[in-house]
Amino acid sequence: MPLAGTLSILTDMFAPAVLVSACASLILTTSQRLSRSVERQREVARLLHHHQRHQPAPEPAERTHLRLQLSFAIRRARLLQQAMTVLHLTLGVFIASILSIGVFELTHSAATWVVAALSVLGAGLLLVASVLLIRESRLALADVAEETAYLTRLE
Repeated sequence: MPLAGTLSILTDMFAPAVLVSACASLILTTSQRLSRSVERQREVARLLHHHQRHQPAPEPAERTHLRLQLSFAIRRARLLQQAMTVLHLTLGVFIASILSIGVFELTHSAATWVVAALSVLGAGLLLVASVLLIRESRLALADVAEETAYLTRLE
């Protein structure tokens, strides 16, 4: 294979490879967010359990606050898990597009519609993951606002 052909293949594969890298970064940060969210969920669940076992009549406002915090943590974890699933699917689609580019170049196939379809599918999945992450960020902000309001009322 001449050098020009090899460079053409590498050039064609570059754009999806950049998207694979971006996807991997999003997976890493989303995984960290999911881990923190699950840890928060466990912490709030422990506090609720502790109050139920050691305080016969916990303060209703605190119990309501903790249940609301637990609800936020559960909803955030679900959104983050959905985002992780979509991001992993996106990663697979972008890797498939890289492989298809290589295969089509090596076989001199003209089935470029496959690469285009995979690229559009990958971009669409990336958009879905972004929307899920935005929803989770907004939920995290609402969670912080509720906790701040509760703590302000205690003063």
